[in-house]
Amino acid sequence: MHGEGALSPREQEILQSIVRAYIQTGEPVSSRVIARRRSQALSPASIRNVMADLADEGYLSQPHTSAGRVPTEKAFRCYVRSITTRPLESAEAQRLRAELIEEDTVEGRLERSSRILTEWTLNVGIAAAMPGTGQTLDHIELLALADRRVLMIVVTSDQAVHNRVVILDEQASQDELSSIRNYVNHHFSGWMLDDARQELLRRFEEERAAYDAILRRLTVLCQKGLLEVDQAPEVHMEGASNLVGIDLHLTRERMRDLFRALEEKKRLIELLDRFLERPAGEVGVHVGLGEAHPAMKELALIGMTFPLPSGMLARVAVLGPMRMHYEKAMSAVLHIGRAFESLPT
Repeated sequence: MHGEGALSPREQEILQSIVRAYIQTGEPVSSRVIARRRSQALSPASIRNVMADLADEGYLSQPHTSAGRVPTEKAFRCYVRSITTRPLESAEAQRLRAELIEEDTVEGRLERSSRILTEWTLNVGIAAAMPGTGQTLDHIELLALADRRVLMIVVTSDQAVHNRVVILDEQASQDELSSIRNYVNHHFSGWMLDDARQELLRRFEEERAAYDAILRRLTVLCQKGLLEVDQAPEVHMEGASNLVGIDLHLTRERMRDLFRALEEKKRLIELLDRFLERPAGEVGVHVGLGEAHPAMKELALIGMTFPLPSGMLARVAVLGPMRMHYEKAMSAVLHIGRAFESLPT
């Protein structure tokens, strides 16, 4: 043997068979089990020799002297590289798209996606939208409130609604605010928010004297954040309880640490950012997450990143044990991402 990536065809075939058997049963795998699974005859003794070589190279461990072998993190990584994502049946793909299209907001689709991933894989489903380069304006609404307050509503092209109440130096009438709303919607619908805001401020600075009172008030509203929206990440997670019945070799305290980590939105975002750096549209797999948190050492993350029309980035992912059904999880992630991208905004 000459290290990872240099396994012979027989070694690769036996290693993959061991991983598949372990995924199915969760029990150490013996040479006799592999011999029964092979289509081509090979004695248990010959298989044991190959398994011994795989163990020497770090692909297998032996929990007890008389027990079979257990695939290591290195073995799962090798196994994942051999997987080809299978397409969904057309009927199943249509059903998936129909479920997502029932939701008319990005937030609703993200929440539905995390739930679907959990139902399909019986693991933890995660769906998130992170700020990208900017968001696109659909329209604004401005409502006059008491005590010189104004409710500013910005709707972006993904139909996300952002509200903010500001206080002006003097009361603005609803007619004035309606004129401002009409001006912005007519001239800047479809613009990136940052570009629209900068253009409005530039116009006012260049021709300050030519602007009437209403447009000067528009500039004040821009200075108070009219075309600025909160781009905090939107994160949804379902199925954390599915980890309870899995032997992750964690003490009770470590298991509590794991659940506390999963409850933190910031921690989940860091997890997705750190381990899903694949190009948009590609499924990424990371086996062993101990670098992110000690309690995640025996977990794997499967996910995909894709852009949203608003300028944000969406990520859908499955978090589960290394002993998970990778083919199913990878297929679920890929087709959730594709269905999400194909939906009208």
